[in-house]
This record gives sequence, C-alpha cells and structure tokens, in this order.
Amino acid sequence: MGDASAASETIRPEEAAHFGALAADWWDPKGSSAMLHRLNPVRLGFLRDAIDRHWGGDPSSIKPLAGKSALDVGCGAGLLCEPLARLGASVTGVDAAAENIAAAKAHAEGAGLAITYSHGELGSLGLGQFDLVTCLEVIEHVADKPAFLRELAAHLAPGGLMVLSTPNRTAKSRLLMIGAAEALGAVPKGTHHWDDFVTPDELRELLCDAGLAMGEPRGIAWSLSKGLHLSDDLALNYIVTVKAT
Repeated sequence: MGDASAASETIRPEEAAHFGALAADWWDPKGSSAMLHRLNPVRLGFLRDAIDRHWGGDPSSIKPLAGKSALDVGCGAGLLCEPLARLGASVTGVDAAAENIAAAKAHAEGAGLAITYSHGELGSLGLGQFDLVTCLEVIEHVADKPAFLRELAAHLAPGGLMVLSTPNRTAKSRLLMIGAAEALGAVPKGTHHWDDFVTPDELRELLCDAGLAMGEPRGIAWSLSKGLHLSDDLALNYIVTVKAT
C-alpha cells in the first residue's frame, strides 16, 4: 500500500474508520457484513479453480496450498484468510483498520488457526513476497490505485498468482450496489462510492503499468433464482487472476 512516509499513501483514513467501526460483527452472517458472507463462497469457488489451474494441482486435494505462502490485502476480520489457512497456506493478512486486525486475531485464535495479521500501509510492513496474493473488494476503497497495485506486484513472488475482485463502474452497479443495497440495509451506508469503481479495461491498464497481466474477468452476478454466482455478466462485479509479465 505504498510507503507510509511517502506522498502516495493509499489508505484513506475515513475508509479505515468506516470499516473499523464494523469490526465487532464482521463474523456475524446476519450482521453488517452479511453481503460478504454471501459473496465469500462465490469468490472461494473461483479462487480454488484458479489455484488448481495455476499450479496444476489435484482438484480433490483438501490442501492445495500446502507449502505455499498467501497474503490477503484488505483482509478485514479474516473472512478470506481463514479459508486460505484451511487450504494449507501459511497466511498473512493486512488491513488498514486496527479494529479489524484485532477482531481477525481473536477469531483465528478461537478457530485454532495460525495466521499472521498486521495493520497499516502494505509498503511499510516489510512482509516480503508471497506465492498467492489476494485483494478482494479493496481497490475501490484505495486512494492511489497505481501506487497500490505496484505494492501488490512487489509482494508477488516469481511464478506466483494474484486474484483481485472489485465492483464495475456501470449504471447497474450504481443502482444495485449503492442505491438498492444501501437503501435495503444489505450493506452499510457509505460503504461504496461509485466514482471509485474501476472498469475491467481500466484495471487491465493499471495492472499493465504495474508489470502485471490480467486474465479474462468473470462476473459476479445476482439473480433471484441463483443469488450471487459466477457469470459472464460483468456489469455488477468481477473477479480476475493476475500474473507477473
């Protein structure tokens, strides 16, 4: 997330405060993070497939990340870190909000999972490189997106895999993710700012500038019959694999 002493800090204090205030019930599937709980199985399905394809693993293996290191950036209270640990990875989670990290540590301890958690600017933490870097629903909250993506690239080990997801900037996402979702209480008010959403073409260009190549995006769509699901429709939200060029 850029050097904390540099002008290109990527953490927005107001964003960290917003999510930090939600830390206490992050793990409540009916609480303020209920939408993330519904989204997580969809993201994990994509991620598991990407892991197997990238490393040529056995799809039936219960620990496809055994012997590998994983970094989740913008980890919140650990909703993705814990499944990654159960898949066998040595996991590090980073978040802008100290409250989230405290909640993540407490939950991991209760679950008997050894996960390393830190809060602050990614570039100031000296964490090194990782086989897998994940950053899901985070880029839209970052102040300096080019600097942030350069930091992600710097933390990806040679031959490693990165997975990113973010809302698309479309009329549909404005209507559903901000208008309807906030009005209905599906996400807390002020969570999303539509102008900060990034289109797939914009993300591809930003990643290219950071020395990274983006795979073909998959949409995360919603319907009455299926709920949230992977789709060819990118209008609401999308998830992609990324590799070093």
